[in-house]
Amino acid sequence: MPSTLSRTAHLGMTAALAVLLSACTTPTPTLQDAPTEPTASAGYPSGHIHGMSVDPGTDRILLATHDGLFDVTRSPAQQIGPTIDLMGFTATGDGTLYASGHPGPGTDLPDPVGLITSTDDGRSWEPVSRQGETDFHALAATGTGLIGYEGRIVTSADGHHWMVTADDVPAYNLAAATGGTVLATTEQGLYRSEDSGATWTTVPNAPLLAFTTFAGDTAIGVTPDGTVHTSADAGLTWTQRGAILGEPAAIAADHTGDKTHRIWVATNEGIEVSSDNGATFNPLAP
Repeated sequence: MPSTLSRTAHLGMTAALAVLLSACTTPTPTLQDAPTEPTASAGYPSGHIHGMSVDPGTDRILLATHDGLFDVTRSPAQQIGPTIDLMGFTATGDGTLYASGHPGPGTDLPDPVGLITSTDDGRSWEPVSRQGETDFHALAATGTGLIGYEGRIVTSADGHHWMVTADDVPAYNLAAATGGTVLATTEQGLYRSEDSGATWTTVPNAPLLAFTTFAGDTAIGVTPDGTVHTSADAGLTWTQRGAILGEPAAIAADHTGDKTHRIWVATNEGIEVSSDNGATFNPLAP
């Protein structure tokens, strides 16, 4: 059965998502930058987290942050490559990374950096397109190309040529399945595309999700208060699972067996992981 929210709860979730949005779009420090309980473990990235990828073969976890890319499988976390505020971030099935954002000190890239790519796990980045023009705040990779949000939804088959597909979907987070299904979280609710972002519809009765991801055709999402939901039909209907302790900042998932998934949720304090489809979560030990 799909999970629903009462009007009061929905309004509260909307306010929480608005706070997350403002935290990621405010260029100067605010009270939201102050540490909260529980405090982060030693060596964990302190800058805002904007994205996460997990290599299912090695369980290596990369976090894209305000201060660059970090391997948090290590303790302390190890920065990889130059300091770039990686606002948009996604990984393809072959391990290629795509990102966008703003250059940090000593980084020889225009501001904004446009679309950049890395084929060496983030140690180096190469410009692809829209340098000095675009700061994608959300990115996802489909089976046929890339989809990004720059104040409107745009898609590209090659990363160089972009087409506007929707200017009325104010996406906060984008997630894509290889088959072409794309989910966009917004303050107004969940949007869904079945054609790699060309057309969009709202999802009735969906929970108000902050972040989503895919493991095959199974969609996984987390609300601003940390409640995890899963969808066996690629985002059409949702089932409530368990919850994390911290405030979510990014999510990733993969298959571990028949109808079983591992789910990772990054917070500002650490990584929480579930091996039972989101029913229970535990802190990830490096």
